[in-house]
Amino acid sequence: MRPALKRAVFLSVMALLVIGGLIYAFWPRPVPVDLAAVDRGDIQVTVDGEGRTNVREVYTVSPQIAGRITRIKLQPGDVVEAGKTLITSLEETEPAFLDARTRARLHARVEAAEAAYDLARAELEREQAELEFQRSELSRAERLYERGAVTERTLEEARVLTRVREAQVGQARAAMRMRLAEVNTARAELIEPGEYNYYSPAAFCCIPVRAPVSGVVLRVLEEDETVVSPGTPLIEIGDPDDLEIVVDLPSEQAVRVEPGSLAIIENWGGQGVLHGTVRRIEPYGFTKVTALGIEEQRVNVVIDFVRPDQDYADQNHAAKNYGGTDRARLGHGYRVLARIVTVDRKDAVRVPVGALFRIGREWSVFVREDGRAVLRSVEIGANDGRHAEVLDGLEETDPVILYPSDRVADGARIVER
Repeated sequence: MRPALKRAVFLSVMALLVIGGLIYAFWPRPVPVDLAAVDRGDIQVTVDGEGRTNVREVYTVSPQIAGRITRIKLQPGDVVEAGKTLITSLEETEPAFLDARTRARLHARVEAAEAAYDLARAELEREQAELEFQRSELSRAERLYERGAVTERTLEEARVLTRVREAQVGQARAAMRMRLAEVNTARAELIEPGEYNYYSPAAFCCIPVRAPVSGVVLRVLEEDETVVSPGTPLIEIGDPDDLEIVVDLPSEQAVRVEPGSLAIIENWGGQGVLHGTVRRIEPYGFTKVTALGIEEQRVNVVIDFVRPDQDYADQNHAAKNYGGTDRARLGHGYRVLARIVTVDRKDAVRVPVGALFRIGREWSVFVREDGRAVLRSVEIGANDGRHAEVLDGLEETDPVILYPSDRVADGARIVER
């Protein structure tokens, strides 16, 4: 073979190898993807919020009058019995200190009261003297009447005048007692702290303050001996077995909650989860500032504990609070995390949310058919964040592509990673 021909053959072979290499290099390869199957299962859509446990009925004990209370020896957790357990004793308070001007004014008032008392006593003595004289006159008139020396009218006049003098003596005696009371009142106003006499608080018995209901002491608000005003909270009493949960939710989430909805209690500190039902959604919202300084409208949702085997839709059962041993360590004001179920689908056809994406306003997925990705539009129902309910567009066991990349297109060849 001539050299020119050999060279042409060699160049042709090399050109074919280069072209084949380029074709191989740029030939579309299957896109590796992750696949998951459409299956059946339960879907629960929840609204989550932090809550706190509350004793349903908390009784705050407070005095109805001002006074000095003795030291409260009860401690949180102590059991009290209605009408028997002594909480504290209420004593009268010491009088206030007097300044010089007030003291001088009160001394002058005492002197005036004593002078009025002396005047009333002198008036009484005068009336008593006149009464004695009138009685002697009545006795003389009676003797003269018996002898016929005076008329019956004269005798009756003497008797009437005697009764008038007796009434005047009684009036003078009452006036003297009144003046004595005024003297005592004026002297009482001069009593200063530390003085012990008839008006001192130590001379009077205290008023016992007892537990109004049976239960457990939740908090002691005033432990030391002190002077309190009417209505000052002293202790709080409640039944720790009668617990409820109060969760404040954003108002846009609270409108999705209905009474009787199942609540799953997590992160309460014990093993497993607890169960409850929504008893009430309060109709009045309030403004709460978040840690980021954002104002939100919140609504309190009240949850009752129930047994795990209880019918959550039965309000008659849910109304009775559950005092089970699985939550025995929970008390008043403890933090919990509540997940309230708003949608509960049983045995629903579901697809992982990682396979869903939007094209315009429609949900779509890629399904594997004959080794290629096929685009499908689907209708989605409930979504719990992990799975979405399929209403139309997919069948059970259909393989769908999870988190499709931009290399996956309708009709593209795919291979499972």
